[in-house]
Amino acid sequence: MKPIKDIVPRGLNKWEVWIALTALTSIALHFALIHTAYSQLPLQTMLVIGGLPLLAQIAGKLIKGDFGADLMAIIALVTAAVLGEYLAGVLIVIMLAGGQALEFYAMRKASSVLRALADRMPSTAHRKGGSDVKDIALSAIKIGDEIVIYPHETAPVDGTVIEGHGTMDESYLTGEPYTITKAVGANVLSGAINGDAVLTIRAEKLANDSRYAQIMSVMQDAEQKRPSMRRIGDQIGAVFAPIALIVALAAWYFTGDPMRFLAVLVVATPCPLLIAIPITLISAISMAAKRGIIIKDPTVLERIPTCRTAIFDKTGTLTYGKPEVTEILTAKGIDRDDILRRAASLERYSKHPLASAILAAAKKANLPLMDATAISEKAGQGLTGSVDSHEITVTSRKKFLASYPDAVALLPETAAGLECLILMDGDYAATIRLRDAPRDDGKPFIHHLAPNHQFSKIMIVSGDRESEVTYLADILGIKETYASQSPEQKVTIVRAETTFAPTLYMGDGINDAPALASATVGIAFGQHSSITAEAAGAVIMENSLVKVDELIHISGSMRKIVLQSALGGMALSLIAMGFAAGGFITPVAGALLQEMIDVLAIANALRMTWQKKIEADI
Repeated sequence: MKPIKDIVPRGLNKWEVWIALTALTSIALHFALIHTAYSQLPLQTMLVIGGLPLLAQIAGKLIKGDFGADLMAIIALVTAAVLGEYLAGVLIVIMLAGGQALEFYAMRKASSVLRALADRMPSTAHRKGGSDVKDIALSAIKIGDEIVIYPHETAPVDGTVIEGHGTMDESYLTGEPYTITKAVGANVLSGAINGDAVLTIRAEKLANDSRYAQIMSVMQDAEQKRPSMRRIGDQIGAVFAPIALIVALAAWYFTGDPMRFLAVLVVATPCPLLIAIPITLISAISMAAKRGIIIKDPTVLERIPTCRTAIFDKTGTLTYGKPEVTEILTAKGIDRDDILRRAASLERYSKHPLASAILAAAKKANLPLMDATAISEKAGQGLTGSVDSHEITVTSRKKFLASYPDAVALLPETAAGLECLILMDGDYAATIRLRDAPRDDGKPFIHHLAPNHQFSKIMIVSGDRESEVTYLADILGIKETYASQSPEQKVTIVRAETTFAPTLYMGDGINDAPALASATVGIAFGQHSSITAEAAGAVIMENSLVKVDELIHISGSMRKIVLQSALGGMALSLIAMGFAAGGFITPVAGALLQEMIDVLAIANALRMTWQKKIEADI
């Protein structure tokens, strides 16, 4: 797990703090000595001890070709010194050093959710071994370890409750403002705070793979992958600098007043653009992490609002990925509940994907299970065992007809979906039909994409059979589908669609990884496959389309706030430049005005951190 110092914003440079405080002190001394011959001395001294190091620092950046707001700052600082505008020069020093402080504290505020979570994580865990409980480091926890969580402690890893009954506060992880009841079998997320009861969990993941570690890695990933939105900010800043310099030179040339040249440069720094973008970005990432949405590539936050084609995988994305019994067709003389009860009694010993569906159907019908003996399950041979003195076999239509080809007349016609046959004492007894149920939030999510988020095309691209894909598409109202697609075919389709319009691809299987990487934005569901998660730009920790809608809204809010802060700040700077060129703003007033513009831009960029809730449309 990455240490907290590698994840939250860097500490504020003490030298920058010292420069800013010393500059303020020199201004105070200047006004204290205003009626004496020494009033300029504190300001002149400050320009030497504070301005020269800043000039050297900025000159180093300029030598490397890093032109932008710093270029105007160095010209303005030198001009102020030459013209004897020492107060304006010291204010420029404060702008340079104080701007770093503003950005630092704003970045800390933007990442406050992640820091709060980090600060309360334990450094050790209590591992249970027999009757003993021993404290161990988080890194020493292994999958399967029994971990004791005492009252009001934080869960160190993801796990399953095996002893105890109580509640946990998961608000930092899910965004839901209430506690969750925990009993034997319940899932526990690392980072959740235990209530008043002692709980024992079985570790299901290592500390590095648990929910907490996923969330805490977000910040470092964001810093390593500078989004294009942030790069655009740098580029605009580089273009804005020479424009401001031309305006300043023109004001000096046409009026002959060098003070106007200085005033224009002072108010022209595009700091709102350069500072607001990273602050808003980190705010959005932090907000998403709190809701169980991991932003692996920050560029997705910029790109999602541009996407116009939504492409869905089927299983696990639009469906729950868990088949449900839809129909039980019995042979003559066979009781439906009796055969379901016998089949479920046998299936509880199986790991076949359909076993849980049959068990769920028996539980829903309140059928008590019976003992099963002589159980045998060989690959491709089906499941066999003795239940209440009757031999029960769960097999496939193909396997049954291979052994009894004349029995085809006993079977119902084939239908879309999945099925299994139940034999009792070697005779056909029933056919159980199953389907992968569509998500409850699937239809409203699909239907709101066009009117609410301007998606013009919605598709299903799946590796499943055509009958299954068509069945689901009819339920959800999706007209364009591709079935029985290999991973390579999925990539071809996604790339073709991306040439016409930006695409948003959603999937959860390993076979979705290439398509996720090929789309404009790839969103993976769950953590079932590390390959899929690595290929995606964002990962929805809980398989929920509502979370996708929340991500779309977070992305839209970020884009809106960035434009407001950047363009609004630039517009205010341009207006101020016009007044400065006209002689209505002095260099000192311009420096103060620019600081006010910076504060407004940063305050607007922090709006996402103050936003308590994201209102999903579905």
